[in-house]
Amino acid sequence: MAETGTAGMARTADGSDGAAGSAAGRTGVPDGGSGTTGLADVAALLLDAAGRVQSWPPAAERLLGHPPSGAIGRPAADLLAPDDAARLPALAAECRAHGSWSGLLSALHAGGGRAGIQVQVVPVTGGTARGHWLVLAADAPPLRGWEPSRDVLERMVSRSPVGMAIVDTDLRCVWSNAALEQYGGGSSAERAGRRLGEIQPGLDAEAMETRMRHVLRTGEPLLGFEHVGRTLAEPQREHAHSMSFFRLEDAEGRPVGVCYTVIDITERYRSRQHLALLDRASEHLGRTLDVLQTAQDLADVAVPELADFVTVDLLDSVVRGEEPRPGPLGDADDVPLRRGGQQSLRAGVPEAVVRIGDLAAYHAWSPPVRCLADGVSWRAERLDPRAPEWAAGVAGGRHANLRELGLHTAMVVPIRARGSTMGVTTFFRIQHDEPFSADDLRLAEEFVARAAVCVDNARRYTREREAALGLQRRLLPRGTPDQRAVTVASAYCPANELCDVGGNWFDVIVLSGARVALVVGDVPGHGIDAAATMGRLRTAVRTLAALDLRPEELLAHLDDLVGRSIHEGQRHPSGADERGSSCLYAVYDPIALTCTAASAGHPLPAVVAPGGAPALAELPVGPRLGEGGLPFEAVEFPVAEGSVLALYTDGLLAGDGTAPGAAAGGSPGSATEENAPEQDAPEQRDPVQRLLRALGAPGHSLDGLCDHVIDALTPERPQDDVTLLLAATRALAPEEYGSWELPADPATVAVARDTATTQLAHWGLEALAFTTELVVSELVTNAIRHGGAPIGLRLIKDRTLICEVSDGSSTSPYLRHARTTDEGGRGLFLISQLTERWGTRYTAEGKVIWTEQALEPRDM
Repeated sequence: MAETGTAGMARTADGSDGAAGSAAGRTGVPDGGSGTTGLADVAALLLDAAGRVQSWPPAAERLLGHPPSGAIGRPAADLLAPDDAARLPALAAECRAHGSWSGLLSALHAGGGRAGIQVQVVPVTGGTARGHWLVLAADAPPLRGWEPSRDVLERMVSRSPVGMAIVDTDLRCVWSNAALEQYGGGSSAERAGRRLGEIQPGLDAEAMETRMRHVLRTGEPLLGFEHVGRTLAEPQREHAHSMSFFRLEDAEGRPVGVCYTVIDITERYRSRQHLALLDRASEHLGRTLDVLQTAQDLADVAVPELADFVTVDLLDSVVRGEEPRPGPLGDADDVPLRRGGQQSLRAGVPEAVVRIGDLAAYHAWSPPVRCLADGVSWRAERLDPRAPEWAAGVAGGRHANLRELGLHTAMVVPIRARGSTMGVTTFFRIQHDEPFSADDLRLAEEFVARAAVCVDNARRYTREREAALGLQRRLLPRGTPDQRAVTVASAYCPANELCDVGGNWFDVIVLSGARVALVVGDVPGHGIDAAATMGRLRTAVRTLAALDLRPEELLAHLDDLVGRSIHEGQRHPSGADERGSSCLYAVYDPIALTCTAASAGHPLPAVVAPGGAPALAELPVGPRLGEGGLPFEAVEFPVAEGSVLALYTDGLLAGDGTAPGAAAGGSPGSATEENAPEQDAPEQRDPVQRLLRALGAPGHSLDGLCDHVIDALTPERPQDDVTLLLAATRALAPEEYGSWELPADPATVAVARDTATTQLAHWGLEALAFTTELVVSELVTNAIRHGGAPIGLRLIKDRTLICEVSDGSSTSPYLRHARTTDEGGRGLFLISQLTERWGTRYTAEGKVIWTEQALEPRDM
């Protein structure tokens, strides 16, 4: 065999039997490592020094299906699978080094596929065939598995770390290995002839023997049977074992006994129990925002899985919702505790000396007080049975020691959350004589920590409910934003004297172009849920208002937000549902002296013109948020300077009828002919007329008018929250703004700059000329290049200098960062750096790009 030669199949090439016979006699073909195959089954063939087949006997043809004409003269590598053919150089070198090589190869059969062959190769060293290779090949027999001896098997089971035993058909032990002795019960000889209950009385032998009989009867093996009990090796502690059973049979298949294996899985079993307890704690804790109920849930979860008797004592201030002092309490002996929860294996919790909700007192030396003081958990594996009980001031003067109470082991864990100690949880065992371990303490600390978060959340909720009115007022605007469009007065009255949080809200939002948005909304219900939903909707409205959307578009986006939340089954974290909320959004323009408003199920606004009679605005009322239906519609109506716009919630009219624009008993729809007669009904007209009469009362300032309306329409104990927003309109003088139409001609840019400079000089704002020229030049250039006619320029001297450029395109510009080699793309970036703010507002004709500058130029 040369570097490319390999095994083939033939006899000797020169007809000489000497070399071939000698080689065959010396070696033979290995048979799976267990012997040799007879020469009658072997194809002997000869390869030349180049590895080409020189002879191809009939045995080789029978083996691989190739005729002599298709094999003689071919490289032996062509007859092998590619992976084995690649091994030939290495095999040749090994054969030269050791005088022969034998093993398994994969050959290509003429009929397709591969055939496993067993090969032995010997180099020819004498005669005329010197330098050739003699190859003996045979069909590879199936590999036989290793058959261990009886001695090996006996050593395997005797030295196995897994406990094993064999019982006869009467379930009496006949054999066991040494590993089983670790569980107690004696040696194999001492176990012989005894039943499991006699060997391990602390286990449930009846349950295990029942399973053995089932295996004997059916022959079905039982794997992984888990059992918990006490073994003689450690009778003071319960252990968990995993046992497997299978039947033993004789040569005729008759059952002769059962073999079982035992593995100690105590740690895994306890870990699984701990995880189950934590899962149960996660399921049951935090389902309520009541402090005492949360404490009781903590006690219920711990019994009986972890302890037999549990008490939960909270700081009295925590029960009242007050903020606990951060860190350990230090001098905790004078800190009042209140029993928050308790549970016991015994009916009626006879161990307790304090009822839930009552003050709990402990001696200064007791572990609960020490734990409360230093914030560190405490554990005692064995309590001193002669020690007195920890409670002080027990009713009836009872004095008992721990032995009389049946308490033998205990743990005390502080209830801590966010760095503050809020109380202690005490765990006792009575019936279970196993002491608390360090693992038990870690488990108790983990789920008490989870409960502490829930207790703290409940405490915070209690505090927030008591401060509900303050929370509501903080969520409402604290003052009028800096603007010149309107003067505002507002009032909010809660539904009852408990100051429960309601869902009414209002807002005043400054918009571009000196305009202002007036918003009033109403969320159904009361309490923290309604306030949280109100805050969410108010934030959404302010965010959408920043996009300068038209009123009907803003309400459509707000309705989509509520609809998606309902469709996905998602609620606000507080638990409130936005469905059925109402909102009125109105935009007042002090230059055009118009108001554009849209309503989502909200009462119609009232308008009090100077010297005129109050009246409701003619406005279609769309569906409430999240209820779907007809699209929202906006109406623009003129508003004279000095008029008063009145926006309110339906609680203002709830005492006598239904809010205008809303059908009684349901959500309002559009103001169509079908519902017009209902709005004219007397029961609906009376509260509206009372409102209009109150708004028309003469001689009141805006704040005085607001108080007058509230006093006139709100009873002493209103059944619903009442919100009223009054806005007295102003107008910008004609000399405070200027507007110009510009042709779509590049030459217009210079004209626009000159026009802006002239106007600034007229206003005495020459210091802003340079920046304004740059802004006007950039915006007008963009309008000509990327927009289209009509193009307009407007300057407004308000609380800031407002510059607006309009065009006929609805494409929105965006700020980008130009590369060093770019010739353009820096205009909006410069504008954003030189102005206070800028943005885009869409109109029916196109869009408006606006900027605002402070009237006093800032340092560059």
